[in-house]
Amino acid sequence: MSQRPVVERLHSIGGEPLVLVPGLNCTGTLFAPQIRALSGKRTVTVAENRLDDTLEGMARRLLAAAPERFALGGLSMGGYVALAVMRLAPERVTRLALLDTTARPDTEEASANRRRLIALAEQGRFEEVHPVLWQRLVARRRLADKLLEGEVRRMMVETGAQAFIRQQRAIMARPDARPDLPLITVPTLVLVGEEDEITPPSVAEEMATAIPASSLVVVPGCGHLSTMERPDAVNAALAAWLQRN
Repeated sequence: MSQRPVVERLHSIGGEPLVLVPGLNCTGTLFAPQIRALSGKRTVTVAENRLDDTLEGMARRLLAAAPERFALGGLSMGGYVALAVMRLAPERVTRLALLDTTARPDTEEASANRRRLIALAEQGRFEEVHPVLWQRLVARRRLADKLLEGEVRRMMVETGAQAFIRQQRAIMARPDARPDLPLITVPTLVLVGEEDEITPPSVAEEMATAIPASSLVVVPGCGHLSTMERPDAVNAALAAWLQRN
């Protein structure tokens, strides 16, 4: 399931619209299990995040294509975009899901690693990016899962080197969103894989504590790509979130 420019309208069935934002190097495939599970009662769209090199640019593109009022969910970089949407137009968002993400700015170490990966992509060595990222994307026990790895690699190929570079630059420049968290008043789900090495449970707990109307879900036996690693658990958490008042 691939993204198309601006927003791909995957289903058009009635109910509260839901906009999902993929993470770095990811396409709509990241949310394929959730789309199958949730689209029977609502329109589900996947935001385009490959054309801009700032989070604000991604957020403005999302807002231009989204319904007037919608539920919003994002994983990893998608969570950074979702928080940017909340800064720009909080009145349009009915509820928020922050999956395997953080409100903190990039660390110097993380930015240095991103610059090294950008250099590989700029040198025509984009295929070398996947093995580096894969080691931290999933729970240790899933590293040998060739089917899952193949899906992740295909998303990377479909994203492409130039979009990857734009995304990494946007991630490195992200602001500290922690001061904005207490201002979020809509029902919010904060979900994280128990074994997430990139955005660990501690940063999810930090967000859930700061957001007044939030609930925290920690998915056992799961790393950073929770929607693909443990889809049933994520689907259940999202379904409960969508029913909250």
